[in-house]
Amino acid sequence: MAKLSPSDHEYRRTNGSVSSLNYHFVFVPKRRKAVLTKEVAQRLQEIILELVVEHEWRLIALEIMPDHVHCFLNVPTHESPADVARWIKGRASHHLRREFPHLKKLPSLWSPSYFVASTGAASTEVVRKYIENQKSN
Repeated sequence: MAKLSPSDHEYRRTNGSVSSLNYHFVFVPKRRKAVLTKEVAQRLQEIILELVVEHEWRLIALEIMPDHVHCFLNVPTHESPADVARWIKGRASHHLRREFPHLKKLPSLWSPSYFVASTGAASTEVVRKYIENQKSN
């Protein structure tokens, strides 16, 4: 769905660090229900893009499938993968369940777990292509 950050191979520089922390997240709706479609998927993308801007993350790739989400981000050193997952899932659940009442039929929007893997510069392109090719599978 979304591709941003032409600078995904650049290092992030602050007064105290130089980093390249790329995380591949996968989020799954509760019971792996195929609820992330049409307007829900579009709104979820907007919510994630809002968080990208607010936190100054770099979005490398984002693909929203009906029953899961791939989100590939470069994040600053002071934000942990657990925080990133909590912020995305929390805000998305809050807004999507309020804006789309049919999602309240699920006991919660998201499964309590998630997948995250870090990637180095060599595998970043491989992960990006894998995510982008999800739609064609």
